[in-house]
Amino acid sequence: MGFGSIIAAMISVATILLASYVCSKGGFYMADVLADSVIKMQENKNEMAKTEIEITGVSTDSVDILVSLQNTGSTKIGDFTYMDVIVTYQNESGSIKTVWIPYQESEILSRNRWTKVNIVPDLINPGVFDPGEEMEVQIRLDSSDPIGNSSVNWFLVAAPNGAKASRYFNG
Repeated sequence: MGFGSIIAAMISVATILLASYVCSKGGFYMADVLADSVIKMQENKNEMAKTEIEITGVSTDSVDILVSLQNTGSTKIGDFTYMDVIVTYQNESGSIKTVWIPYQESEILSRNRWTKVNIVPDLINPGVFDPGEEMEVQIRLDSSDPIGNSSVNWFLVAAPNGAKASRYFNG
């Protein structure tokens, strides 16, 4: 009878040790994953702080908007499909429209799309919007719902890492 209680105590202690090992291992894993997430978030914030886009000019013919952007930061922007362009404008009937405009690579521009026209000077990393370069962007709105004359409009352009610039322009 004496050995039965000793064996039960040893099994209980072994179960408690195994449970504490599993819990501590899970806790260490969660802490490691959380630390990695914080590091990646901080790296993204640092990239965002180094990215600056400045709008240097805007012109429109009520359907097409031509925008000049300058990369005044220290980060290059290469994947334009992840850039966001949002336009808020007043149409000819006076209604206010807000449109998200996705990127289009081809030269024949569809409605509610944008594309890069050119990058100047584009000596280093051709096709990439490097620091110090200026990029012309063409935005084509829906021709059946053009920008009204003498209306005040607004657009925003955002880099893939979240850095953004916005500006008002006249129709």
